[in-house]
Amino acid sequence: MDEVRRLFGPVGRVRSDSLSSDATQSTGSKLVLRHRVNQLMTCVEDLDPKNELYEKMFKTLYNAFLVCGKRDDKKKKSFRLHMVTWNVATVDPPDDVTLLLHLNSPKSPDLYVIGLQEVYSGPLRFMSDSVFDDPWSQMFMATLAPRNYVKVSSIRMQGLLLLFFSRLEHVPFIRDIQATYTRTGILGYWGNKGGVSVRLSFYGHMLCFLNCHLAAHMNYATERVDEFEYIMDKQVFDGKKAPRIVDHRLVFWFGDLNFRIQDHGMHFVRSCINNQTYNLLWSNDQLTMMKKKEQLLQEFEEGPLDFQPTYKFDLNTDTYDSSGKKRKPAWTDRILWRLHPAAPPPDQQDENTGLDVKKEEEEEEEYPLKIRQDSYTSNMEYSISDHKPVISVFTLELRKMYEAPLVRLQAEGDWSADIDATVLYTPLQPFPSSTWDWIGLFKVGFSSVSDYITYTWVKDDEVAFDEEVMQVYVSKEEIPVRGGECVLCYYSGSLRCIIGVSEPFKVQESKVASEEGLEPEKINGLDQTVASEECWQ
Repeated sequence: MDEVRRLFGPVGRVRSDSLSSDATQSTGSKLVLRHRVNQLMTCVEDLDPKNELYEKMFKTLYNAFLVCGKRDDKKKKSFRLHMVTWNVATVDPPDDVTLLLHLNSPKSPDLYVIGLQEVYSGPLRFMSDSVFDDPWSQMFMATLAPRNYVKVSSIRMQGLLLLFFSRLEHVPFIRDIQATYTRTGILGYWGNKGGVSVRLSFYGHMLCFLNCHLAAHMNYATERVDEFEYIMDKQVFDGKKAPRIVDHRLVFWFGDLNFRIQDHGMHFVRSCINNQTYNLLWSNDQLTMMKKKEQLLQEFEEGPLDFQPTYKFDLNTDTYDSSGKKRKPAWTDRILWRLHPAAPPPDQQDENTGLDVKKEEEEEEEYPLKIRQDSYTSNMEYSISDHKPVISVFTLELRKMYEAPLVRLQAEGDWSADIDATVLYTPLQPFPSSTWDWIGLFKVGFSSVSDYITYTWVKDDEVAFDEEVMQVYVSKEEIPVRGGECVLCYYSGSLRCIIGVSEPFKVQESKVASEEGLEPEKINGLDQTVASEECWQ
């Protein structure tokens, strides 16, 4: 029976009734099931092992649990995460980022996370970037949007920039999105150094991405650790779910962390690089050394540094610093991760945190999250900066806490600029609707939530279709006369994210406009995009 118990898990354990509202399964029914299975197994254990009935019941239970285990495995889904960190040394983006984003790879990522440091932030440019997207953001959106990726969130603090992209199919399942920043430069008042972060819930699992640019120079290893700990303590998020970075199920820490190679001389370092014996340098890498001393750093994992140091190069070359300063090469640009550590033993928990810890344990048991690093390397093809970009690809394996979006919506009937259009939507789960909810019409391949053609306020134009389905009207004046492939997105003002996406549908070209001849002033949103595309063909 021990083997059966091992297959099924701790069946006698009582679960909390206050699981996250994201979870759609009934905790109460599972409590009853676990209790009854525990009783059944106790009865079987009371039987004489030599009894024929014991053998039959044991095999039946064993096979049942084995089948359940296989079905359980099928519920786990794998998602591919592509991460980039790059100190771009104030230069504008290159013309082609195919290699940087692995766009020709047979396996397309589900998520892209891109962290940049030293994005140009001169006064005039920074003012322009505060109104319009900066050139780097524009370039990445223009590259990824046609491939069906949407910029879900971004944050900028002077030269620090963090971008989070997702495939459109996952967007309705990305919630609780928040972004923040922490300055550490010049007594904590200047943002040339510090950290920017984006946190979110991905199918119910709380993830946090922290992009840092820490203090420079060889002798400041301790200061870099102090800055990192300060950022971790300083950054807090609204709500009860994961209010601090360390509360998230999975944290990624990356950026120009500025740790250097200590003690070894220049000749030895360059010799190891030329011979690709990078392992001889690892023990004197400052981050590796500091991890032996600092408990917080020990919780973060990193793949082997099996690529040449990414700093510092002469511009537009693959030659390490040949200036008079002759800076020693170093792995300044890094990507690390931290899975939420196991809870401390019960005897080390106080009464106030015991229940919360137990709840977290049960949720992690019910909805496991695993991570595997598939690659970790630098990219030597890009030489516009004195740093080389670092790329890491991960596989996230998790069990979704919810399978359905909060809202299902669709375009009703034919859409064109000749007649008012109708959207039908159905709430699939309770959510906090508000007067700030809106439904947007987007071109297929849109780049961000602000990249809509038009929108309508849900509460202003809503009528009940029946008890479950709601109807929202869209004025024909807002529909593009040239037509095109579009999708509808429901944006929740309270949740501050897209909670439903329709299937793509065709907006027909206006027959009236076609008969009368298109006038330039009538061309709006999508029409301008279509017109510009036709000009380039």
